[in-house]
Amino acid sequence: MEEKHPCVKTVLKTHSQTESFICRQCGKRLTCNESLKVHMRIHTGEKPFTCDQCGKCFADKRSLKLHMRVHSGEKPFICDQCGLSFTQPSNIKRHMKIHTGERQHTCELCGKSFSQLQSLKEHTKMHTGVKDHMCFKCEKTFISAKVLKRHQMIHTGEKPYMCSHCNKRYSRSEHLKTHERIHTGEKPYMCSHCDKIFSLPGDLKTHERIHTGEKPYMCLHCNKRFSRSTHLKTHERIHTGEKPYTCSHCDKRFNQSGDLKTHERIHTGEKPFQCTACGKSFTQKSNLLTHTKNNHNAATGERNNV
Repeated sequence: MEEKHPCVKTVLKTHSQTESFICRQCGKRLTCNESLKVHMRIHTGEKPFTCDQCGKCFADKRSLKLHMRVHSGEKPFICDQCGLSFTQPSNIKRHMKIHTGERQHTCELCGKSFSQLQSLKEHTKMHTGVKDHMCFKCEKTFISAKVLKRHQMIHTGEKPYMCSHCNKRYSRSEHLKTHERIHTGEKPYMCSHCDKIFSLPGDLKTHERIHTGEKPYMCLHCNKRFSRSTHLKTHERIHTGEKPYTCSHCDKRFNQSGDLKTHERIHTGEKPFQCTACGKSFTQKSNLLTHTKNNHNAATGERNNV
């Protein structure tokens, strides 16, 4: 005879009996002793269930089972609106809000709305500049525990997400999902203004700002606004003086990766921009444009008379 889950037995218990299943650490009330036992692992940090694929540990069997779908590729929860599939019911529930348009949490600072309260909280930190989660390896700070955890995989080298087509591995599930669209050619996100399609919702969102003129990212130093967070981050280095990109040849530092790449061509001799009229090559596109303007007829490509 199949053994019933311990929680099933508690159905027959009286109210006074269930009073005993209370966590002494935080006061949370549980329905049975087994649930209390699992809950206590939040406080003790115990994670007795280990994934035999990547070694990641979990506090309960259900979490391990859900995690195993990362490796197996199983996605049993399918959206009946667009056909996208998910590993967990919570993920499809969150996804469905894209179709329903449900956004009940609104930012008081800029009016932007979100379908999840946690997303609003993380968004608000963009305005306040609060980064209260620190990596103890490199002391870099982040706006949320989720972003910190994702960052820490850089240090651990953990890549639990594997492509079922080519076995390439990734540290983040969204990177795997993006990569798999190379194989499938899927572009499920369409611009409502010009019908251009994208493989990522973030790319669509960024693109639509061309049409709306929205610039949600504001510099706290000078109030200048940007349509992309990366543009804001680069701009803020003007104020902070941060130059994170170092030349491997001469140790000169730069605040943008593009400036470093251009500089390193001095050392490598690379000249990727070639004049189609005379064949002369340049390290920068701007130098090629200046050369063409000063030496050639833009319409015919013929050399100008000196």
